[in-house]
Amino acid sequence: MSSLTLAQPQSQSSPSVAAGSAQYLSFMLGREMFAIGILAVREILEYLGVTPVPQMPPCISGVINLRGTAVPVLDLARRLERATGEITKRTCIIVVEVASADGPFVIGILVDAVNAVLDISAADIEAPPTFGAQVRAEMLQGIGKVQGRFVLLLNVQNVVSGSDLAAMVASGVRPQEAGS
Repeated sequence: MSSLTLAQPQSQSSPSVAAGSAQYLSFMLGREMFAIGILAVREILEYLGVTPVPQMPPCISGVINLRGTAVPVLDLARRLERATGEITKRTCIIVVEVASADGPFVIGILVDAVNAVLDISAADIEAPPTFGAQVRAEMLQGIGKVQGRFVLLLNVQNVVSGSDLAAMVASGVRPQEAGS
């Protein structure tokens, strides 16, 4: 499985990162651009398929073998109640680490394509809309403006810790703990 491990993000005091800005990994779902905070991202994997697991919520595609550890894969399009795209050579799995009540865990997020790491200043981020949004407000951290285009900034913690994952945990299959 080909992967890209991200280097540690630069500190805010670094000259290449403007004061008051944060870094986000941008990616595509269909024709829409989304992004998540780079600090949650552990690595990016080429999509080589997943192993289905019976009786999982519809948004869980299955599991992948990540260096001998079974890691669940969340289909982000299904989680956000969107039509799933076809698998192409640009389809990737973004491996993230998030906190839970039982400690940190690792989960993969299936996306159509990964774009780039963006520096978005706090002044270019608006609060999530309270109505009329294409994505439920609790899933959004905000809306970033990058080169005249809007980027939906996802709150990765809320995206991967919703009721679908709670159902998965209750069924006895828990996302793999970090550091295992």
